[in-house]
Order: sequence, then structure tokens, then C-alpha cells
Amino acid sequence: NRVVDGYTVVLSLDWVKTRVRLIGIDTPETVHPPKPVEHYGQEASTFLKNLLRGESVSLEYETEAVSTDKYGRTLAYLYRVPDGLFVNAEIVRQGYGHAYTRFPFKHMEQFREYERIAREAGKGLWAESRVHDRKR
Repeated sequence: NRVVDGYTVVLSLDWVKTRVRLIGIDTPETVHPPKPVEHYGQEASTFLKNLLRGESVSLEYETEAVSTDKYGRTLAYLYRVPDGLFVNAEIVRQGYGHAYTRFPFKHMEQFREYERIAREAGKGLWAESRVHDRKR
């Protein structure tokens, strides 16, 4: 398993290296060619690496047919095998990304709620905005 950025991983699926885009989340950019590294992007990538380090994972798809995005990445929900941790949700819950609501998905309301709670608690990428708000 290799983490590309805060929402993309490369997994070996049936001995084939497959790029997987985690459904329902977005994190600051770190590897997008024309864009600079965004604030908190490196922290989000490191968080995902730490979540997955040395662990097996399982995938779940939004629909019965496996779908891909415009970059050819497989769209999936990722679960850590030993404890069943829902990785996509954990990224939002801990404030390392936000709910990506451009396209509807089955966990959207849950992810929006996790994002609201993380933002109000000043977790992760929301911490700086809390500090900024207090200075006003």
C-alpha cells in the first residue's frame, strides 16, 4: 500500500497496482501538478499514511459496478482490516479533510456532520481558523 495524498492510495488488488480515490472526502492538495502544496496537505497525507501503516485494508464501492473518476482512479470506501476502522470517515472526523459533496454518496450526511463537529472543535485543518476567529 502506498499513500499518494490525503485521499488517494495505491493498493495491490489481485496483484495489480490500483490507484484508489477515497469517496466522499477532499483534503488539501500536495501532488496536483499545476497547484502548489496547500496548507495542511502534508499533514493530511501523513495522517493517512499513519492510519494505514502495515495494515491490510478492504474496499467497499458506492455501487455494484466499480466506477472510476476522470483520472482513472477506482472510487471506493476504505476500511482497515484489523479493527474495521472506516478510513474515509476518520479523515473527516479528525479534521484532516472535509466532506466532498460535489457528487452525492451514501454517507454524505454522516460526513457533513463529522465535518461540522471537527470544525466546531477546531480539529486538524480547522484549528487555524479557530485561532483566527478568536483574534477578531
